[in-house]
Amino acid sequence: MGYAYYVLNSVLDKILSSGFDVDSYEKPMINGDFALTSLKFVLIALLGFCDYTIYLAFLELGSSKDSWHPIMTGDTTTSSYWMNWRVLLCAIWVSITITFAFTLIWKYEGFRKRHSPETQQESEGGLYDDETWKPCLKGIHPAWLLSFRVLAFLVLLALLIATALTDGGSIFYYYTQWTFTSITIYFGLGSLLSMRGCYQYHKKAGGDRVDNIEVDTELGSCVSTSDSQGSKMTNPSKISGPNTQCHVREPAGFWGYVFQIIFQMNAGAVLLTDCVFWFIIVPFLLIKDYNLNFLVINMHSINAVFLLGETALNCLRFSWFRIGYFCLWTVVYVIFQWILHACVKLWWPYPFLDLSSPYAPLWYLSVALMHIPCYGIFVLIMKLKHLVLSAKFPQSYQCLR
Repeated sequence: MGYAYYVLNSVLDKILSSGFDVDSYEKPMINGDFALTSLKFVLIALLGFCDYTIYLAFLELGSSKDSWHPIMTGDTTTSSYWMNWRVLLCAIWVSITITFAFTLIWKYEGFRKRHSPETQQESEGGLYDDETWKPCLKGIHPAWLLSFRVLAFLVLLALLIATALTDGGSIFYYYTQWTFTSITIYFGLGSLLSMRGCYQYHKKAGGDRVDNIEVDTELGSCVSTSDSQGSKMTNPSKISGPNTQCHVREPAGFWGYVFQIIFQMNAGAVLLTDCVFWFIIVPFLLIKDYNLNFLVINMHSINAVFLLGETALNCLRFSWFRIGYFCLWTVVYVIFQWILHACVKLWWPYPFLDLSSPYAPLWYLSVALMHIPCYGIFVLIMKLKHLVLSAKFPQSYQCLR
């Protein structure tokens, strides 16, 4: 971790102190030198936390017992286990979920519209390239979002490694680790996109006024300052002249859309994972006198903390129809478990996945329906963010609704 700190410290020095003229873009709410010093202190603290987490993992590796596993209720490899009304009903729930998800994605994703810059803002699932790395307020330096993503990635990766060292590769048998790995990848990809964005921000540090054209970066439109009336032209492609230049917001590329989809998928998955763990599994484990260790608690809490922090800082849009990806994510996990259990006699990672129970169809239906409030809660969080920040910082707030 010491080498990681050295590398990140060098990156922060270059980003925040080597040639960034933030005053030319927007007067920052937070001074760059103060930001640099603060980020270094936070970096040291969180890297120390990573070291401590891995240290605890080594201690538990040698002293703790294996993770709790549910009791196997039957042989999952026999045909009688699968050829019954319970499995049929559960398969119907899964099929309905798949149909629902693909219908939403096909209808609203807008793959064909995405190549047209004119329809980018109007598209339900549209995304501009700079939305992947810009903070939601103009006065916040993009390096803050970069640093948050890098630190979140390091902490989550450290927890994932520590848990793998403690319990081995079997941790990926659980939906929690699938989601935790996904959100770790999200912050890793976000760090790369933010680094690229900070580089673009550095090149753009001369300001949004180019020659005699003032650019509206929010709408991608131009305002001519040669005219005393300051006429505004909303279609940059129609502006001509030897000294006329205009900034047009570029549509996001492939990785930008992947980044946005992972963000929205993780939003629901993290809430589903943590809610099921704390409200269903933990009470059951307490009855069995199972002690929750440091790693288990952090795996089911810190992911939500980082996701909420990312939500508060970033400029990404949150489309309701992408609940389809969230549903598909869970369906892939369920089908993986079914195939695995059909081939190998194993215990189920979660008791409510066991198809031998007469209540299995009810459990599957309940978990499927839980996707709606889990995703809906995050939609409300995003609406609350827009409402509060747009009212408090009307001139600085730059997220598209």
